[in-house]
Amino acid sequence: MTQPIKIAILAMGGEGGGVLADWIVDMGEANGYVAQTTSVPGVAQRTGATIYYVELYPTAQAEADGGRPVLALMPLPGDVDVVLASELMEAGRAVQRGLVTNDRTTLIASTHRVYSIAEKSALGDGRVDSAQLLAHTAKAAMRFIRFDMAQAAEASGSVISAVLFGALAGSGVLPFSRAQFESTIERGGVGVKPSLKAFGAAFTRAQAGDDGEAPVEAVVPTPVPQPRHPAVRALVERVQRDFPAAAHDLLLEGVRRSIDYQDLNYAGLYLDRMASIAALPASAGQRLLRETARHLALWMSYEDTARVAALKTRATRFQRVRGEVRVQSNQVLAINEYMHPRMQEICETLPGGLGRWLMASTMPKRLVERFTQHGRVIQTSSLHGYLMLRTVAGMKRWRRSTMRYAEENRRIEEWLQRIATTAQRNPELAVEIAQCQRLVKGYSDTHERGIRNYDTLMRSVERAGAMLAPATLRELRDAALADEHGHKLQAALMRHALG
Repeated sequence: MTQPIKIAILAMGGEGGGVLADWIVDMGEANGYVAQTTSVPGVAQRTGATIYYVELYPTAQAEADGGRPVLALMPLPGDVDVVLASELMEAGRAVQRGLVTNDRTTLIASTHRVYSIAEKSALGDGRVDSAQLLAHTAKAAMRFIRFDMAQAAEASGSVISAVLFGALAGSGVLPFSRAQFESTIERGGVGVKPSLKAFGAAFTRAQAGDDGEAPVEAVVPTPVPQPRHPAVRALVERVQRDFPAAAHDLLLEGVRRSIDYQDLNYAGLYLDRMASIAALPASAGQRLLRETARHLALWMSYEDTARVAALKTRATRFQRVRGEVRVQSNQVLAINEYMHPRMQEICETLPGGLGRWLMASTMPKRLVERFTQHGRVIQTSSLHGYLMLRTVAGMKRWRRSTMRYAEENRRIEEWLQRIATTAQRNPELAVEIAQCQRLVKGYSDTHERGIRNYDTLMRSVERAGAMLAPATLRELRDAALADEHGHKLQAALMRHALG
């Protein structure tokens, strides 16, 4: 009994999954097949992942059977011939749904990642291991064709749907020639030239083998640039002269980040603080120096309102957004930012005395809350919105006098002192304390939760003292990063009798 050809397409919003499905339908109908497509939208990932489903059935066979075939509206687990995924996580989702089977399914997927909301919002590193995902997906499919299709689309000036269409043609899994595939693109009449270029490149990659990855070139270390500004050059020379070579890369990045965040004096403060760690006995090890250098740079560039405003109004950000949405020369780009600063964040941005007065006031505080309680949308691509945020960004010149700076500075000094004291008796535990800075990140509620968990861990360190094992602190930190509400951390504290 003749069965339809069953094809599932998993794509995110804006990636042309519908165009790809329409191409397959058009190609089938133009070459003697009855075709049907349906789509099941979803909001499980990023801007919403959608499953497009296509079934193809030979017209001649349908006529021989005396009627039109009844085609399915959605894919069923274990009953799909071809799965096309626009991104690696989408391939994983197809495997999870049972759409990919090792006795039947050809899986064609891009290996690039667009991180999900859950991965981005995790307190720690919430990214799924791409290597494990690839291995699991390859095991699930009968045949797995994969390469970085986003990069291939970028190189061709096209979109990923054209690359997937080319890989589908190169796989040879459908009963259509390359010419029939290309004729389908030409009939579309939109972006034909770049689409054909992307199609051809993908066709060649797919025919090269199941794993179409290009060979990895050796990475040549980048030499340290020599800045022209005398003060910056002096900071670079200080790093190279006063600190071990094993930590130069992180220290230089810390200097760059500190200058970008505040100024040259702030970068000098960063190196002053690191000098105290470098002066610890050799038994403390290079790992402690590197971990402290990394996390101190992150902590000293904490995200306050001035920092957020500066990042949102950078020329490089506008360039990146224009590139991501592929703005044409005859198009106008508008960028809207949703801003909802809390009362506490407003007070923390002001000079310490003024901020404390406003926080303790009655009528002035209510007036400010009235104008900020609902938040507002600011268009940074407009002159008014841009100048408004640039004014906020310019407030960094008063950063050292603010409430927020005093609080962050106090915590940083206590953290460094705790690292130095612990390193004298237990260097491995000192490394774990340095890494606890991972909890302190973001702003608003995210920062508040992180600080709460960080303080809880530091109290546990004080309570346990030298008896605390490094592995225990690591377990507690991982528990804090795994649950934003702190339930897993509290359970771990109770388990170790530290609650």
